[in-house]
Amino acid sequence: MDFDPVLLARLQFAFTIIFHIIFPSFTIGLSAYIATLGALWLRSGNERYRSLMRFWTKIFAVSFAMGVVSGIVLSYQFGTNWSRFSVATGNVIGPLLGYEVLAAFFLEATFLGVLLFGINRVPPWFYVLSAVVVATGTAISAFWILSANSWMQTPAGHEMRNGIAFPTDWLAVIFNPSFPYRFAHMLNAAYLTTGFVVLAVGARYAIAGRHIEEGRLMLRMAIGLTAILAPLQLAIGDQHGLNTLAHQPIKVAAMEAHWDGAKPGDFHIFAWPDETAGVNRFELSIPRGASLILTHRPDGLFPGLASVPASERPPVKIVFFAFRIMLGIGFFMIAAALFGAFLWWRGTLLTTRWYLRAMAQGWWLGFVAVIAGWVVTESGRQPWIVYGVMRTADATSPVPAASIAGTLALFVLAYGVVFWFGIYYINRLIAQGPREPAATESGHFSRRPFSAAHR
Repeated sequence: MDFDPVLLARLQFAFTIIFHIIFPSFTIGLSAYIATLGALWLRSGNERYRSLMRFWTKIFAVSFAMGVVSGIVLSYQFGTNWSRFSVATGNVIGPLLGYEVLAAFFLEATFLGVLLFGINRVPPWFYVLSAVVVATGTAISAFWILSANSWMQTPAGHEMRNGIAFPTDWLAVIFNPSFPYRFAHMLNAAYLTTGFVVLAVGARYAIAGRHIEEGRLMLRMAIGLTAILAPLQLAIGDQHGLNTLAHQPIKVAAMEAHWDGAKPGDFHIFAWPDETAGVNRFELSIPRGASLILTHRPDGLFPGLASVPASERPPVKIVFFAFRIMLGIGFFMIAAALFGAFLWWRGTLLTTRWYLRAMAQGWWLGFVAVIAGWVVTESGRQPWIVYGVMRTADATSPVPAASIAGTLALFVLAYGVVFWFGIYYINRLIAQGPREPAATESGHFSRRPFSAAHR
């Protein structure tokens, strides 16, 4: 059997990036949550915030380590499977990825050490400051990674000389046309992902009748966060979609399975795109819905897939269904967060068992939405690896297909083992729960976090 080396290289990178993105999408939000707990602890002196801070720091450390391990493989693939891409774009992509390591990763790793081992060795204000620095580092990391990836979507600030990109304006490279929207969308998605994980753990404790006070704190903080960020994500996504329409209209056409640009676009709740015939089968649609969303006019027009040759189109089915998975989860998150806020306002949050059970099983929602969003972004850019500049087929290394297939099989095996052990250990930590805060002789929680009583 003959394998397509370009397809295998794409599958290998897709597998590793999908696996890797799980962990940054969690640690970005979790680090911010840990820093918030630390600030509340310093402000109130309530030891439960400190207990939760220590509990989630352990989970953060496991997730951070798994993200590092899976991320290292990605960087090596630029040299092994994508050497032509590295040669053509290394002058732009290389420094951006280097800035991520220098400005973010070292910052996170250094102060994470303080978080893990400095609880009784540094003053409380410095311990909490370390949490803030780690949270800042994760956001900076996302900044540089999203800048590099956004440049691949909407390249700017460069010139091509003999097929090689040379930066001419670094501000234009970094703040390329799609970067602000994609950065805001991804950062908000990371916070939402963490919010639903915290909500799930709090709901689990509430149902089991364990760690009641900590569970109540987690539920309220998670619902307070997601009730704001989930609707906000809809607004950010709308602006991101309009920006994508302006710069990558064929990607939007694939997201909507819109073929004829001479007609207003329907919003297809479900359809089966037939890429050979250039039509949709089994449509269940809202007439002119896509035009209303994208142009804000029911009779508005936007380019269709038929406006370009088939060789210029992305894989329509993948983009179309991934977008609907992301959108469906997003609307569910909005409903779940707002309904949780309503129950909190009614004072029935802890007694509405069906809601708690549903939320206890909803920890995965954000992760799947993030993965679906990345599939839309990366698959929708095809057949370009750098949109309008370099095709994916021209970016791979001259590596035999059998070699790529073999390493892909090894990656699946190794990542599966790492993922299983990581998830197993995180579940063990969640099952153990946060430690009960120490109490003073008067029965109140101590406002002196590092007194001898807590050593």
